Amino acid sequence: MIELNFSNMMDEIIGRSGLSESTIKDFNKTAENAHAKIKKRLRPELAFLDLLYQDTPEIKNIAKYIRENTENFLLLGIGGSALGPRAILEAISPFHNLQRKPRVFIYDNVDPRTLKNILSFADLKTTSVNVISKSGSTAETAASFMILWDEMKKVLGGEAFRRFIITTDPEKGNLRRIVNEHCLMSLSIPPGVVGRYSVLSPVGLLLAEVIGTDSNELLKGARDMHEKCTEPDLLKNPAYLFGTLLYLMDKEKKRNIDVLVPYADSLKPLSEWFCQIWAESLGKEDKGLTPYPSLGTTDQHSQLQLWMEGPEDKVLIFIRVRDYGSDIKIPGVFKEVEGLSYLSGHTLSELIMAEEEATELALAKAKRPNMTIIVPEINAYHLGQLFHFFELSTAFTGFLYEINPFNQPGVEEGKSLTYGMMGKKGYEEKRKEVEAQRAKRDRWVI
Repeated sequence: MIELNFSNMMDEIIGRSGLSESTIKDFNKTAENAHAKIKKRLRPELAFLDLLYQDTPEIKNIAKYIRENTENFLLLGIGGSALGPRAILEAISPFHNLQRKPRVFIYDNVDPRTLKNILSFADLKTTSVNVISKSGSTAETAASFMILWDEMKKVLGGEAFRRFIITTDPEKGNLRRIVNEHCLMSLSIPPGVVGRYSVLSPVGLLLAEVIGTDSNELLKGARDMHEKCTEPDLLKNPAYLFGTLLYLMDKEKKRNIDVLVPYADSLKPLSEWFCQIWAESLGKEDKGLTPYPSLGTTDQHSQLQLWMEGPEDKVLIFIRVRDYGSDIKIPGVFKEVEGLSYLSGHTLSELIMAEEEATELALAKAKRPNMTIIVPEINAYHLGQLFHFFELSTAFTGFLYEINPFNQPGVEEGKSLTYGMMGKKGYEEKRKEVEAQRAKRDRWVI
């Protein structure tokens, strides 16, 4: 089970920059109100909690078909439809394409150069395409789907439909219509589950199964984490405590930047996934916390100076791995060089763990708050725990801020302006608005 060590958030350790235990205990009443909203399911989007108990035979059957008939697996999605699957891929099967098949390509943008390169690597005759969009109208995903559909038809003709798996709403939307009209394989994202909370739905579980990971292990980890987080008492609930600490750091200490620093290369995409769920869920109504992803030890040599002596607006969140699953011993060479010989006989895991602990301590000595999530090892079970820990923390923290942690109204205007520029029916006024703005913007170009 993952653990949360928050010692370096407390005033007994870091002085006035920290929080007192009494402050946390006094916050329990507020926490109970937020807990009640979750327990009573006051928002339909809390349906992500039901994913923990889903049946997976359909996902497993489609994944088996893909593994047996596919050399390349191409996932088309953006935001939560790609960040979650990528976090699973990199955590469970790093360097996957160099050692296993089907090879996996995740196309999560509309950069034409990227798609051109993917298509040059992947023979479409042996490629399966997973198109993921809950609404079915995501412009980026729709565009790449249209391109792949056309290319597949050229290569496979009437058999092209066998190469597509659509993950979307069970009843409505453009993609569901296409599924029905062309008899495509499909998986459903439950109606109440929004994209950034969907990693433990078929959005992430299909890819997990395709790369040979038992999706039930991800779900078991998430269920066990949920079981640990049923108590409203903050000192018994790590997910609630995590959100509370960061909320109080914002409100009482003006620290509103949260830096997630996993000490494992394969967890860097997890930190990017966290940034979406934390930013898009909490950043509204002039409230919120700003996340950014980092990586230890790499960013000790690029960002630590800022964390140590820069503006006092950050909280550092480390992910420490107890067992990396493999290790390499540092050989006894260059013994005559005093500045290197001390490393001989140690291992790389000893070094990276020492670096992580030293960074925690250095920040605490500098009175900079930080906390550590401790992961026993990187596998599907503990990854499921991490996903649910962050999802539950995010929903809870949104309720602390008294905002809806499931909508994203600030994103919609950009979508509408894009629709106008691309000529979508009903968005003509948005196109005019863009053209008027362009005329003003062009005045200040040098």
